[in-house]
Amino acid sequence: MPSFDAVLEPDLVEVRNAVDQAGKEIGTRFDFKGTSAKVELGDKGKEVTLYGDSDFQLGQVKDVLLAKLAKRGVDVRFVDDGAKVEKIGGDKVKQVLRIKAGIDAEHAKKMQALVKQSKLKVQAAIQGDVVRVSGAKRDDLQAAIALLRKEVADLPLSFTNFRD
Repeated sequence: MPSFDAVLEPDLVEVRNAVDQAGKEIGTRFDFKGTSAKVELGDKGKEVTLYGDSDFQLGQVKDVLLAKLAKRGVDVRFVDDGAKVEKIGGDKVKQVLRIKAGIDAEHAKKMQALVKQSKLKVQAAIQGDVVRVSGAKRDDLQAAIALLRKEVADLPLSFTNFRD
């Protein structure tokens, strides 16, 4: 039975390269000279920590990072910037950004319900952090891919493991 997997996985090598490039730019920019502005990659490439002297400077560091990610071909929707800004002494601040990998349960259920309501002759099954869609015809699977791309715009989905 033909099937495919809808996954959410960033290219962690490109994320590392973008963080390195952002660090180099921050080190050479005139407006960051003599400040504590920097960007660091966390363990296993799943977190990026931004440092700055103020909220405004932290925003500038974040803009530099997002520009480098976009230039390296990493979708900025992989960055979960919901973390709040923490004070780390004096007027210095930091923010930890999480890199999304794997579809969370809430979005997986939403995708499964979306496929079920579409009246296409396909089934969606949640398998860990992957949603597997299977059906009898390739055309139905391609229609399901188009539906998921259109309706789930807040996640940078990719479709792998397409089997005939």
